[in-house]
Amino acid sequence: MKSEDTPFEGGPMDGRVLPVLLGPTGRPPKTYRIPVPDTAGGPPSVLVYRLVPRGHSRMGIQKGWKYEYDPEGKAAGLKWPWSKPDRPDDTPDARPDDGPADTEG
Repeated sequence: MKSEDTPFEGGPMDGRVLPVLLGPTGRPPKTYRIPVPDTAGGPPSVLVYRLVPRGHSRMGIQKGWKYEYDPEGKAAGLKWPWSKPDRPDDTPDARPDDGPADTEG
């Protein structure tokens, strides 16, 4: 397997360069997760870094990749058009009430 030295920016790994395994297309994974053990013996926390372009040359050619710290660490899965939105304001409980239903006729 091929690997590439990839810089990390932000968070606890700021300034470090780690060899990251490349995928079949020669690109590093979109997210890099680093488990950090808990000092009290609890479940480990996970640091999440997202892949972003390192920069571009004058001719517009991409120079490579780097990882930026994602403090929220949300899972970035596929968003299909038919998927339910994950925003709390679109849930049925958060919608305004249409008023009392008048069932008496």
